[in-house]
Order: sequence, then structure tokens, then C-alpha cells
Amino acid sequence: MPDERTPLPYPLQGASALRPPAEWPELREKCPVARVTLPSGDEAALLTRYEDVRMALSDPRFSREGLARPDAARAAAGGSEDVFNSPMAKTLNAVGHERWRRMIGKWFTAKRMMALRPDMEAMADRLVDRMVADGAPADLVTGLAFPLPVYVICRMLGVPEDDRDRFKAWSDIFLNTTRYTREETAAAHRDFAAYMSRLVDGKRADPGDDLISLLLGGPGNSDNSDNPDNGAGTDEPLSEDALVATGQALLLAGHETTAGYIGLTVAHLLSDRRRWERLSADPRLVRQAVEEALRFDPNGSNFGMMRYTEEDTDLPGGRMAAGTTVVCSLAAANRDASTWQDAEEMDIGRSPNPHLAFGAGPHSCLGQPLARTEIQAALTVLLRRLPTLDLAVGTDALRSQSGLLTAPLRELPVTW
Repeated sequence: MPDERTPLPYPLQGASALRPPAEWPELREKCPVARVTLPSGDEAALLTRYEDVRMALSDPRFSREGLARPDAARAAAGGSEDVFNSPMAKTLNAVGHERWRRMIGKWFTAKRMMALRPDMEAMADRLVDRMVADGAPADLVTGLAFPLPVYVICRMLGVPEDDRDRFKAWSDIFLNTTRYTREETAAAHRDFAAYMSRLVDGKRADPGDDLISLLLGGPGNSDNSDNPDNGAGTDEPLSEDALVATGQALLLAGHETTAGYIGLTVAHLLSDRRRWERLSADPRLVRQAVEEALRFDPNGSNFGMMRYTEEDTDLPGGRMAAGTTVVCSLAAANRDASTWQDAEEMDIGRSPNPHLAFGAGPHSCLGQPLARTEIQAALTVLLRRLPTLDLAVGTDALRSQSGLLTAPLRELPVTW
């Protein structure tokens, strides 16, 4: 590790797609609040210990909204307009975070997720049919991991499935920190917003059983039987701009991260095939295996979550000065040996498993019940349909997407 007075270039890189950065253990032990240089050239403080990260994500003195300030936004964005300072983010901030989460949360209930599970598995079966028909080897990313979440989120929002390639292109631009110019990113935001505006207009004229139509219906137009404290009947309907921004946010978050985690989960299970064989012998472990893959994977939340310190704050690992841009490394925190026994080992039966893959506190991922259900559905179908599934290449040949806030696999060659 470089001298602690010299900032580390961030994000840190592992030796391969499935291996964590070598610096993590030493950072957690000796420098839990480390200086790093972001892609923009700006400096930030990197947190790698579990307790520090959990506190920073939950403590209101560590603000997400503060990242929209001119000095912080450039650091967070890597030199381009990004999700923290985009028109979409500004619109949703104007709605009010708590109000927005309360309204959207009416859809992401346990009952709705359970109701979606059979449809997810049916779609996964159809995708596996195509893979089998085309023959082995196959790329699990293009064959299953990417199309399944896109199909699900398009169905939820009432988006025509034929448009999914457009969403993939927009998502790549929004999540990439280095590949696209400010002008290209701004144009993508405009094009995406224009599309969503047309979609909202169409739902207003012809509503259906989808999230956009539900939000257009205003307060009380939802099934609240399994969520009595969701604030039903207390909010005015979202404005046109807020509906457009909501559609953008959910389409962006609703497929890219989940697609990455499906591929990475399968890759980790197959990288030591004893894990796959144990799961095949006892499919009841699917839920625990998914949670352990979320904890164990070093790349799904590659960049981490950003925060801005509103005032001087003491963390277990050190003091944070007001005005500091903070990077919370969720993946590093999830390997903290002070929290988990055998933290560097993947135990598919591990329980409890309070990992931070979806964040913590008031800004934790709203769609995590959906993501968990999709990963479980994909894994369940693969275990049933392709019990002999195996990697078609060595683990060191797997490659991650570069320049994204997440680091999904480019491809996952498999055979059976």
C-alpha cells in the first residue's frame, strides 16, 4: 500500500473479476479512513470498515443531497453530469426523499414481489430454452442475466419490451464514469426524459396495471394490506416531471445492478463447483446463497456509495471534517473480519448475514426486494434446468466492465 500521505487512485482494482483489491485488508486494519483520488482528480475519503460504512450511510450528518453542491458534484461525477447532479436527481430531490420513497414503496411490497415470482421464473425458463436450443457454450450474461431484469422492470412500468436495448444504452451512459463526454451524457438524459414523458402521456390516456399508472392514479390507488404504514392516502399525486424522473430512476436502477448480480452470483458459485453442487443437493439454500453472494462479491457495488459531510463527525475509524466527500466501500465493508467469521470464505449457508450490498439507512436501495427475488428466481431455474452447469473458461479469464459505477461481468461463458 502506498504511503498514507499519498492518495490512492480510486476505484481500486482486484487481480481478476472475482477477486477483491489486495489493499482492502491493510486499509481496514491500518488506514480505515484513507485518502483517494477519484476519476475526476478530486480527493475523497474512503471508508472500508463495516461499522464506519454503516454509520456513514445511516447518519444524517453524512448527506447524499450535499453531493449536488458544485464542489462535491464534480468529485462524485468523475468530471461529467451524473446521477447525483442530473435533472432526474434534482427533480426527485424537489419531491422530497421521504415522500417519494413512501409513494414508490407502495409498489415494492412483499406481496407484490411474491406475486411476480412465477412470472420471473417463467421468463427465465424461456430464456434458458433459447440457450439450450443454441447449444453450449453460451454467454449467461446475454442469454439470461441481462434480459431477465430488463423484461421484469419493463413489465412493471408498462414499457414495451422492444425498447429494452434503448434502456441498456442509456443505462451504460448514466453509470459510466469515464467513457462518455458531458455532452453525450446530457443528451442521453434529454432523450430518456423525452421517452418517459411520452410513456407517461400514454399511461394517462390508457392506464394499466403497472407502476406508472398506479402513480398517476394518486393516493390510495394501491394494495396496502401487507404494508399498513406506507402512508397511503397522505400524498398528492406526483407531478409530470416527477413521474418522468421516477420512471428514469427505476429503469436505471431496476436492471443494470440486478443483471450484474445474477451473473456474478452464478460465477462465484461455479468458481468453486462444490458450492454449486451443495446448492443443487439442497435448493432450500437458494435464499441464503443469494445473500452470501451479495456479501462476498467484490464488484457488484464496485464504486460504493458517496456521501458529503455536513459537519465534523467522529466515526469509529477516525474523524471526518465537514465538507469532505466520502466514498463508502460497501464491498470492502462486507469482507470485514470483525463482523463475519471467515469473511474471505463464501459460505452459502451463512446466517445471519447483515451485509451492506444494498446500502443502509434512509437511502438504502428501495428495489432490493425486487432484486433479491429476481436473483433467486434466476438461480432456481438454472439449478432445475441445468444442474450440470459449469464455467466454460477459467475464472481468471472472466472480465469486468470497466468505467462503470458497478462492475458487472462482460460475459460469462458457460457449458452444461
